[in-house]
Amino acid sequence: MRQIAVLTDVHGNLPALRSALAAIAGAGCDAVYHTGDAIGIGPYPAECLDLLLRTPNIRFVMGNHDAWFAFGLPEPRPEWMSEGEVAHQHWTHAQLDPGLRSVVAGWPYAIEEEIEGGRVRFLHYALDETGRGFQWLGSNPRAEDLDAAFGGGTDLLCFGHDHALLDVTGRARYVNPGALGCSVEPEARFAIVEIDAGRFSIDLRAASYDATGLMREFARRGVPERDFILKTFVGRR
Repeated sequence: MRQIAVLTDVHGNLPALRSALAAIAGAGCDAVYHTGDAIGIGPYPAECLDLLLRTPNIRFVMGNHDAWFAFGLPEPRPEWMSEGEVAHQHWTHAQLDPGLRSVVAGWPYAIEEEIEGGRVRFLHYALDETGRGFQWLGSNPRAEDLDAAFGGGTDLLCFGHDHALLDVTGRARYVNPGALGCSVEPEARFAIVEIDAGRFSIDLRAASYDATGLMREFARRGVPERDFILKTFVGRR
């Protein structure tokens, strides 16, 4: 039997990340998988990336915010990317050591492993035809939507991106533990997965944290688009 932790969408929320990693360490997991978007949105991109990179036995897959740091923002600017979003991304990237671009660029867009007799795939979201972009599945995707988008060939598929907790079974079991760093309540969400002889036990958890400093740092650090972020992704507390 192996026990792993699955995180997704830390999004620069350092107090949430610290709380979740402490809980994971206490659970005695064999490995940690982060399914994309370590940075962006939150005020602590450098601190979160540093802490994640120093976490033992951790593996990463590429998220869209990670890719924008590693490879640059899409050119020409897509219609859906506002000027405020561009300013936010430039601020986020300016907080990071440029030498880490090559490190993040090495993250794969998907990881596929056999763990204790179970086939497991980790990725940020459903990939488009290029294999380096993501296709939107809509809110509350059904099993048949997930089957069509992700395809077969695995038993358990762990992903993130839309920030919503999900545990649905179709041709595979699809698990999104919910964004660790973006939620209305100050709760850092993650999953503990036990795998034994091809059978999976999924424990969706949330570790509470003090969000006082997080709220203060948005203003103190001058995070662009912070009013929109606080209203949309974190919840104005």
